[in-house]
Amino acid sequence: MRSVQRAFDILSLLTEDRRTLTIREVVDETGLAKTTALRLLQTLEHMGLLWATPKGYTAGPALWRWAHLARSAWELPPETVQLMRELGIRHRETVNLYVLRDTHRICIAQQESPQPLRHVVRVGDELPLWAGASSKILLKDASERLLQRVARSSPDGAAHLATLRSWIDEAAHAGYAVSHGEREPGLSAVAVPVTGGSRATVAALTLSGPTVRFTEERVGIFAADLREAAKRMSERGFDHPLT
Repeated sequence: MRSVQRAFDILSLLTEDRRTLTIREVVDETGLAKTTALRLLQTLEHMGLLWATPKGYTAGPALWRWAHLARSAWELPPETVQLMRELGIRHRETVNLYVLRDTHRICIAQQESPQPLRHVVRVGDELPLWAGASSKILLKDASERLLQRVARSSPDGAAHLATLRSWIDEAAHAGYAVSHGEREPGLSAVAVPVTGGSRATVAALTLSGPTVRFTEERVGIFAADLREAAKRMSERGFDHPLT
């Protein structure tokens, strides 16, 4: 298991801004011994997950197959994509769709705001559940054990559990959730639930951006429009690999 974790730690060092890795970078950033790092790099190259170039190691061709499988599994219906696009055009804020995975929420779709000052979460990013509008929506039906784990992962520790319960109850009563600077100062969001066939919440649809633009009046407008879009998504049917 340690070798598997280390291998994925190495792969995770690759980003859009850093498309090649040197052995020295791998050693410095993972803390692995050079011989261990080299062995893992060679194994990943043999499997096609990395490709050796004169400048270092880059993403290998075998990842194309995994990427294709992931895209096929997570690709949203055109109608859902269009609804998110229309929300982004009307309100000029970033639109995201999150699903629950253990103690995190995963972004599975995004429509980025066209404004220079905006909030951006990339598709595939994992964010903590202890704060944020979408978390309050996704945790509505969470077990007590999960809520305790989420609370313990927060900066306030187990004492955060009471706050979480209060947030979740408020969101359930209002039908939407709001956050202002809970996870990042200056960042606000409004979220609503998207439901599946059993009417259980399967995703959170959100608008997010700088707090200065999320006035009380605009929050009300955002919430109403998000609820209408989420209703249409739910009516047409919404599914993802985690449901």
